[in-house]
Amino acid sequence: MKKKYRIGYTTGVFDMFHIGHLNILKRAKDQCDVLIVGVSTDELVETYKHKTPIVPFKERIEIVKAIKYVDQVIPQTSMDKFLAWTEIHYDALFHGSDWKGTSMYNEIEKKLHSVGVEMVFLPHTEGTSSTILSEKLGKI
Repeated sequence: MKKKYRIGYTTGVFDMFHIGHLNILKRAKDQCDVLIVGVSTDELVETYKHKTPIVPFKERIEIVKAIKYVDQVIPQTSMDKFLAWTEIHYDALFHGSDWKGTSMYNEIEKKLHSVGVEMVFLPHTEGTSSTILSEKLGKI
């Protein structure tokens, strides 16, 4: 069966890898021939989350590389998805549906649409996130 997109791109921190991360990668790969994943560097995460990931970047990137749905992994050093497009030339940007409709992603979607890239929002896995895991660990 022919996939809808040739090259798909998604990004994430992928801290404390969990089923929600796996679901996004699987659902993205189901729609593209090649899935490229940008893993946020520790430095980038610190700029917008104001905290360091629990799992170091080098380990997070190796975990994502080992996932069978992933064809290529690159460091994400900027939140600018258009800049990433200028380097990768992906056909679709995949992201969790929890970001759909936000002003940030409305702007990204408009900019990417101008170069023929589709923004695909995938269902968010309810009940799991790295934040939830961190909170649970704090109660142990």
